[in-house]
Amino acid sequence: MLAFTQVDSLVAPLDRPNIDTDAIIPKQFLKSIKRTGFGPNLFDEWRYLDAGLPGQDCAQRPRNLQFSLNQPRYGGAQILLAAENFGCGSSREHAAWALLEFGFRALIAPSFGDIFYGNCFKNGLLPVVLNAGIVSRLFAAVAATPGYRLRVDLTKQTVTTPSGEAIAFDVDPGNKSRLLDGIDEIGLTLASAAQIRYYEARRRELEPWLFTS
Repeated sequence: MLAFTQVDSLVAPLDRPNIDTDAIIPKQFLKSIKRTGFGPNLFDEWRYLDAGLPGQDCAQRPRNLQFSLNQPRYGGAQILLAAENFGCGSSREHAAWALLEFGFRALIAPSFGDIFYGNCFKNGLLPVVLNAGIVSRLFAAVAATPGYRLRVDLTKQTVTTPSGEAIAFDVDPGNKSRLLDGIDEIGLTLASAAQIRYYEARRRELEPWLFTS
């Protein structure tokens, strides 16, 4: 998993409440068992003017130029500013994969869907919860200022504006530690593989009847 410490980046706005995971990555693209290949179809029904199909060459598709992520001023943004309840709906982990592959490293919103929020941490994406009033102020600043940037620092747990204002955010210590180290729960378990093998060997010696076929 890709580690996260901080990102200083252009901000892309997506001011729509209750964006669910089917909008983030529509269901027809979920057939792949890989974690890659979903970026081109992020927000597919909003980014493109035609119906998206799996395996389609998205470079040749007509784009909706009114959609924020298609506008040149937000090109290359690594921070997505979203409205409340972002990532609600189904538990598809593909939503986090698509956002990450598209280029986003941090998401800022007043609230997130619970399962989506957890999936972000498991895949190297930092979801930051800020007060709704602050998020509204950031939306206004992004709209009024071409090239508006923020610095998101996980170590300090701050979002810093161009004026130098540092806005603090909360994060679970376990999620923070794993994301800083670039390790998910599976990796955390594998780090103790030697101890696990020792335990299983001792258990086989002490309770051999449990291992008879």
